[in-house]
Amino acid sequence: MDDHATRNDPSGRAAPATGLFQSLNNFIATLVGIAHTRLQLLTTELQEEVQQVGQLLLWSFVALFAAMMGLFLGALTIIFVFWDSHRILAALLMTGAFLVISVVAAIVLVRKVNAKPPMLDATLAELAKDRDQLRSRL
Repeated sequence: MDDHATRNDPSGRAAPATGLFQSLNNFIATLVGIAHTRLQLLTTELQEEVQQVGQLLLWSFVALFAAMMGLFLGALTIIFVFWDSHRILAALLMTGAFLVISVVAAIVLVRKVNAKPPMLDATLAELAKDRDQLRSRL
């Protein structure tokens, strides 16, 4: 008997072993497809996150530099206005104002960091859906 005849019964239908291997092959192909799709989503999210962080850092630096220059020149102007009468008081008030601004900025920064959604949130959600679907099928 040839090898082909041992795998098929006389009616031409595939033997259960071939069906099992085909089913396993399909299952593995589905898992690889799911993993491929999720990895593509992951890389897309990482690229978007890197671009967003880069833009935020750049614009934060520009805004911070401009604000610091404005505050510094404003403080100098106030000190120069009160140079003859209350220059020490004007300098102390400007220093206090800068300290208040820095504390407020730190509070806002902490709130922003705590409110930020987790990185790769969409990828993790899709993986959780995949896990739940696979569990329901098993």
